[in-house]
Amino acid sequence: MLNKLITLILCISIFSITSCSEDDGPTELIKVVIDGAALAPNTGGSNEQNQVYIDLSTSTSTAVQRDSWDLGFYSGSEFRVALNGSIYMTAAKLSVTDIDAVNSTDTEVLDFQTKAVVGSAGSQIYIDAPNGDITETAISEISDTDENNPVYLINLGDEVGTEPASTGSVAISGDARGWKKIRILKSGDNYILQYADLDATTHKEVTLSKNTEFNYTFFSFNTENVVSVEPKKENWDLNFTVFTNEIVGYGAYGFSDFVVNNTKADVQVYMVDTEIETTLNYTDFTLADVDASNFSTDQRGIGNSWRNSGGPSTLPSLKTNMFYVINDTDGNLYKLQLIALTNTDGERGHPEFIYSLLVE
Repeated sequence: MLNKLITLILCISIFSITSCSEDDGPTELIKVVIDGAALAPNTGGSNEQNQVYIDLSTSTSTAVQRDSWDLGFYSGSEFRVALNGSIYMTAAKLSVTDIDAVNSTDTEVLDFQTKAVVGSAGSQIYIDAPNGDITETAISEISDTDENNPVYLINLGDEVGTEPASTGSVAISGDARGWKKIRILKSGDNYILQYADLDATTHKEVTLSKNTEFNYTFFSFNTENVVSVEPKKENWDLNFTVFTNEIVGYGAYGFSDFVVNNTKADVQVYMVDTEIETTLNYTDFTLADVDASNFSTDQRGIGNSWRNSGGPSTLPSLKTNMFYVINDTDGNLYKLQLIALTNTDGERGHPEFIYSLLVE
């Protein structure tokens, strides 16, 4: 009993507590929540070279270089493979199944190389569904039957930019990373990835296992190995990132300053626009004001809606009339507001937000 009391006092002195364990063994912190916290994700300045994963309940962030991975192999029941949209990757299905027979002079390859490029009209069919629906990846679900798994032409997107942008702008992309050809098969509960450069007459092969503690197992063509990217799926709620979205009626388009919610672990978000909902404001918003019917399964619950896009003669700017309600991986409810787009020198890529747990 004394150990439990000491631990409880320690918990309260440091955090607001959701619960502490009450078993007969050593007491440990189960869950913490932060009241009135502020975070400034390190996206990296005007190149926005980092993807930053945020866990609201512990007020922690995890930053990874956004070109450190290429493919994400889904750990859920479906056999699906995701592209790294933060560097504008695309995938086009070829009509053949022999990866070694494909080369850069093939008519089909040449045709897709003009179409499967983010920013081109109609290019949305070559990207993963921006809403995060795992059943709508650019690469079709992997079949049990090898003959039904075609070769894909992979646009590796762009290197991360390294030159600083002018004040208030971004320099997201560097040189084009080129193209690969891949084919993906199944072996029991594992994926088999075949990959090669376009003109190679032989391919390499690697087996990748599902790990149900994570949304994906990530693979990098640069290291030719599995790499660590996301935290465990229950340990992150939001991802600050560059993002490939769709402009309806045009095609795939790259967005900076984007925020994605972890829909694979049931994180849901909705936006409150105080110019429309005139009776609501961030400061006074309480648990009683939450409208659960507004929550969406779209991972773009925040997206880029927190900033003005700018134009030919204006720079992007922070919107002050938006805040968000978030249901995290544990069912905790928060209110969150973005309060900065730039640093004090006007450099982009320095977001900051405040948030609080909504309690009775």
